[in-house]
Amino acid sequence: MIRDAGGLPIGGARVYVRYFAKHRCYYHIPDGPVLPADPNAAEQVFAATMERIDEHRQADPCRVSHLRIEPRWQTQPNFVSRFRATSMCNEPRDTLCIDLDLSPDEILQQMKPKGRYNVRLAGKKGVTVVEDNSPQGLADFVGLYKETVQRQQIDAHSRNYFATLTELLFARDRGSLMFAQYEGIRLAGMLMIRCGDYATYKYGGTRLSHRSVMAPYRLHFEAMLDAKARGHKWYDFYGVAPADQPDDRWADFSAFKRKFGGRELHFGPALDHPYHRDAYREYREYRK
Repeated sequence: MIRDAGGLPIGGARVYVRYFAKHRCYYHIPDGPVLPADPNAAEQVFAATMERIDEHRQADPCRVSHLRIEPRWQTQPNFVSRFRATSMCNEPRDTLCIDLDLSPDEILQQMKPKGRYNVRLAGKKGVTVVEDNSPQGLADFVGLYKETVQRQQIDAHSRNYFATLTELLFARDRGSLMFAQYEGIRLAGMLMIRCGDYATYKYGGTRLSHRSVMAPYRLHFEAMLDAKARGHKWYDFYGVAPADQPDDRWADFSAFKRKFGGRELHFGPALDHPYHRDAYREYREYRK
């Protein structure tokens, strides 16, 4: 975290250490670094952030192959140098955002017809949406999440990961667990993360039962209204497959998300700054 003269945070980064072999790792900054809007201040914060990361790297007993940053920049700042673009990204480079300055009726009207129809159908069927940040809510969410990732055959986070994450979020009123219910059964759940102007749908899960009641559609619509009531300006679906890549592994999820309308944003590529040539080559072979 970089702070101004008064001690207030003005930017920085959350840096993860990712291991790919014995005594081999790389540093990863998802969705960052975060910089102030002023270009001159942004350059200073970026330089200070890189300096602190490099100080840590030099003291790290692991051989660090590279630093990867995946900022949500639509235009790369001129002062970002010594980085190379890579297609081996960890975070999605496209997303879909719903404008929450619209009224509830306007949010519905800007959806695609099928999305709007399914939201209304779920309401008529009696689907309700609740927030539950209790231990039982966490257990229910993890169950829905694991059922979904197993069905989709994708990597899953552990229950401990979500327990730690939600504890941090709930303590700062930065997140919620929300569920769509039908006849007392929780059919869909999500973890909503709130920060600044954005409420972001980061993780979710659904059951295959009672698919005809369209519970996930009602869940997202009510989550949008909740985010709007809290003062957020955008509902961020976090990631979609590029529209021109129908064979992308996220294409099915993205088709669902696009039924809600919204504005699509494209971010620049992930950027790598190699530290050690041989270790970076080992990492690239590992990813292959």
